[in-house]
Amino acid sequence: MVSKLTKPWLFLPPLWAHALSPLALRILHHITPPQNISWHALKWKNLFFPNPLGISGGIDKNAINVLDWQHLGAGFIEVGTVTPKPQPPNPGPILLRDTQHMALWNRMGFPSKGLFFVKKKLQRIKPQLKIPLFINIGKNRTTPIEEAHQDYHLCIKELHALADAFVINISSPNTPGLRTLFHPDRLPNFLNSICHTQPSSSFLLKLSPDLSQKELLTTLEIAVEAKIDGFIFSNTTLSRPLEGLPQEGGLSGKPLAPLSKQQLLWAKTFLKSFPEKLIISSGGILSAEDIQERLSMGAHLLQVYTALVFHGPFFFRKVSQVFSQPLKKGEINAH
Repeated sequence: MVSKLTKPWLFLPPLWAHALSPLALRILHHITPPQNISWHALKWKNLFFPNPLGISGGIDKNAINVLDWQHLGAGFIEVGTVTPKPQPPNPGPILLRDTQHMALWNRMGFPSKGLFFVKKKLQRIKPQLKIPLFINIGKNRTTPIEEAHQDYHLCIKELHALADAFVINISSPNTPGLRTLFHPDRLPNFLNSICHTQPSSSFLLKLSPDLSQKELLTTLEIAVEAKIDGFIFSNTTLSRPLEGLPQEGGLSGKPLAPLSKQQLLWAKTFLKSFPEKLIISSGGILSAEDIQERLSMGAHLLQVYTALVFHGPFFFRKVSQVFSQPLKKGEINAH
């Protein structure tokens, strides 16, 4: 369990801490030296990752703190989820924190200032960005599921010049009907249409941790056939290993780790035949030991969210001190 005495922001209500974090990051940027962190560097396609640890989608939804995360030592950035039109969070409670179990619950539902706000932000800062940038995209809450592909197409069309890769998010549990796009009757046409929107772009599919092994392998087969370039394992879960949480909404942090690791093992076995595919592990990565474990399990890159809530924004620096002797550089073979 994390001590609040050494992490004063944990005394704040979670929604307050979440709202104040962008300002705190801006201040840290101006009062701390840049963290040029390099360990286990990786090359994939034409992208260079100075270290394999990045921020997960949902942290910087509107590209407010991209340069701040770079300054703090992230190896890559994922912004979003970005939706075509601006939309507020879901009504009612949207964020809870369980310090004892190092867990977060959220029911935000893609709150976004919209793709044109994000586009303007990224156009201004892209020349200063030295690490890869992923853009996580999703559909607006009011868009019928039958028309969901149109929202993804629009985001890709407007943002392709700014994204090093797009993260296709159809795995959030907080947008009604979204996960039905995983159904084998829908997924092939959906992914094929996505990948043909901008053939020069790279596309990563973010998976739900609640897929069974059979469902996961079917999804991977369809995605590989559609020429998806990589995968993120995984989004938040609808399962409830902890008591006292609402049934709706996604759970992340330490309770998500077993599901995320199980998916990684299932996927890695299947993806041995596709060594060019990028494998990103996310979910319950809270320590240097967790990072080493996921790398040893076959992940190329890693993403954190809950770790930053409970350990603070200097997590990248703390981890790099553990890996003070840089591991051998890696390169993923690409066709």
